[in-house]
Amino acid sequence: MVKKVLTWAGIAFLIFFVAYRPNSAADVFKSLGGGIVDIAQGFGDFFTSLVA
Repeated sequence: MVKKVLTWAGIAFLIFFVAYRPNSAADVFKSLGGGIVDIAQGFGDFFTSLVA
């Protein structure tokens, strides 16, 4: 029950954040995307070094 409430609250907050602060929301998602790309690049570099 608590998990369901927290999930819906998170979705509501996300919609509110995007609706009222679209520029800030875009910056947050750009930062998250950049972090994911950096992690993937690190894994790629690791496996390249491991094989070479």
